[in-house]
Amino acid sequence: MSIDFKYFRKEIEWGGRPLILETGKIARQADGAVVVTYGETVVLCTAVGAKSVKAGQDFFPLTVNYQEKAYAAGKIPGGFFKREGRPSENETLVSRLIDRPIRPLFPENFRNEVQVIATVLTHDMENDPSIAALIGCSAALTLSGIPFFGPVAGARVAYKDGAFLLNPTLEQMKDTDLDLVVAGTADGVLMVESEASELSEEVMLEAVTFGHKAFQPVLDAIISLAEHAAKAPWDLPEESKEAQKLRTRVDKVGRKLFAEAYKEKQKQARYEKIGAAKEAILEKLTAEDLDVDAAKPMLKDLEADVVRTAVLKTGLRIDGRDLVTVRPIVSEVGILPRAHGSSLFTRGETQALVVTTLGTAQDEQVIDALEGEYRTNFLLHYNFPPYSVGECGRVGSPGRREIGHGKLAWRALHPLLPTRKEFPYTLRVVSEITESNGSSSMATVCGSSLALMDAGVPLKRPVAGIAMGLIKEGKNFAVLSDILGDEDHLGDMDFKVAGTDQGVTALQMDIKITSITPEIMKIALEQARDGRMHILGEMSRALTEGRSGVSTTAPKITTMSVPREKIRDVIGSGGKVIREIVEYSGAKVDIGDDGTITIAAMSEEQANKAIERINGIVAEPEIGRIYDGKVVKTADFGAFVNFLGARDGLVHISELTQGRVGKTTDVVKQGDAVKVKVIGFDDRGKVKLSMRVVNQETGADITDIAGEKPGRAPRRDAE
Repeated sequence: MSIDFKYFRKEIEWGGRPLILETGKIARQADGAVVVTYGETVVLCTAVGAKSVKAGQDFFPLTVNYQEKAYAAGKIPGGFFKREGRPSENETLVSRLIDRPIRPLFPENFRNEVQVIATVLTHDMENDPSIAALIGCSAALTLSGIPFFGPVAGARVAYKDGAFLLNPTLEQMKDTDLDLVVAGTADGVLMVESEASELSEEVMLEAVTFGHKAFQPVLDAIISLAEHAAKAPWDLPEESKEAQKLRTRVDKVGRKLFAEAYKEKQKQARYEKIGAAKEAILEKLTAEDLDVDAAKPMLKDLEADVVRTAVLKTGLRIDGRDLVTVRPIVSEVGILPRAHGSSLFTRGETQALVVTTLGTAQDEQVIDALEGEYRTNFLLHYNFPPYSVGECGRVGSPGRREIGHGKLAWRALHPLLPTRKEFPYTLRVVSEITESNGSSSMATVCGSSLALMDAGVPLKRPVAGIAMGLIKEGKNFAVLSDILGDEDHLGDMDFKVAGTDQGVTALQMDIKITSITPEIMKIALEQARDGRMHILGEMSRALTEGRSGVSTTAPKITTMSVPREKIRDVIGSGGKVIREIVEYSGAKVDIGDDGTITIAAMSEEQANKAIERINGIVAEPEIGRIYDGKVVKTADFGAFVNFLGARDGLVHISELTQGRVGKTTDVVKQGDAVKVKVIGFDDRGKVKLSMRVVNQETGADITDIAGEKPGRAPRRDAE
């Protein structure tokens, strides 16, 4: 018997490479399954939806998991278990990248659990699998029959030499001024994620428009595949007449109460009044013998409508500000005495305590990616403890939100950092969000910029960030600067822009409605630029550039170069020599493949000891030059003298001093400090030294050289 695969395939040319969508052969029991091939990168994407809603569930449980298998790059996982473990930071970030554009496209009242999984099967080391995964997940949902107002597609856009590149290869991405991912529908953009080298708002908007136009053929390909392979759509229950009546009653009972509660401008007091309003509404409904459980999600809708309507009608917001005003800002630096750099950035009711720590090359993070192992010397970690919003909650390893917010701040600052040669430190920045009501990721950008400068890091320019919001009803809309937490939760857009006074370094946008227009994006970018300039001005009250030196508690780093052929000598057999240098000096010593040596020490004395020892290993003795030395061994035929730190040479007995010498120890003893001159090399390349010649040239007495004369006790200083 043969298996009857209901196989369908769609292929297009996209960005100079074939993009292939296939379904019907693999993962046939999933509601939707699509294999995406781009170049030779292959990703399997599946979508499954629960057929019923869990009792009492009042939210949409969507889970997106992007996973990279080691076999996709021809590798075997490291570690004892030799299998993939917890998601890497990149897998978490790509999972978020896929989740953000598809989440708004499910019906508002849909509560069935949906799980989307993207598995990288092959990575060709050229084409980024994250774009293929985003496209594949959208296609799987479109075919599944699960209620989904897609399809959605995405593209990666780079900018180099004044031109945009569509889906650049990994090699092309190494030297570009922009790394931007844009996703959306045929109607507009839903998500943007980017890192830029201080590009103008105009270029950023052009890049988004370029990407949106470029992925239109992909949307057509998904639709074409769905015409042949899509399953029958699920039925969505319509709101009953009883539910409609209940919604009308909730509105009548609660609108005035919510409006009054939202007049309170202080967050915690406002939350107390909102809570009291909800209790009063539910008590009223209970007294009328109405379905309280069904009314609870309606309260959320009413709350959002009250806030949104007030902003559109009055132009005033929850805390009394107009649409463009930024909340009061206080910037402080150097607040932790032992930290290498620290800052406290407070904007309204949002606050970030940020600490910078300077480390050495040994502190760099090693990342084992599918593309290969690499190191990074800039780490930014974001923590969001529950007390920051006045709640009790879990404290543990970072979640997706913390990883995502930290990476956004990392992207904002990364283009402004000095090179390793300019500042040879490993940088770790930790942002502790101590209060939150508004964008804590943008507070992290501002606080991190200040903490880095406080640590003496020579940033090219300070960086600031601002979060923009949107409330849109039909053609009427309002763009809000520096949004509050409630405005983020109840609004239609979270639009974060970070940069300097020269341009944008990071842009992240998430849309909760089906799409936004270029006109709204243009207004948001211009409004964000004005807000960013204001914030930079407030930050300048604390610091405008990096301090002239690093903290006294930070390691002092010195770099030097040695010939490549000398690297082995500095390291020694099994690392013996470099360990001896570290033990002798007390400094950390790292040596690169190019011969660059980095010496990290807590004092100048430690650094000088290490430099002296290394110079002694790599320096070549020069004939005719005089060196300081130390007698390490005596023999009947002369004395062995250590000089140049780790070099030994022989002073023949005839070269110890003027005249005849009976015994070597009549002139020098082991441990004596002497001056020697290189007079040549023997047949085996051993160094020949002389003390006698030094005496003749300098007129020095043997007492001045070795501290004693033959046959006499050591000289004592006058008391």
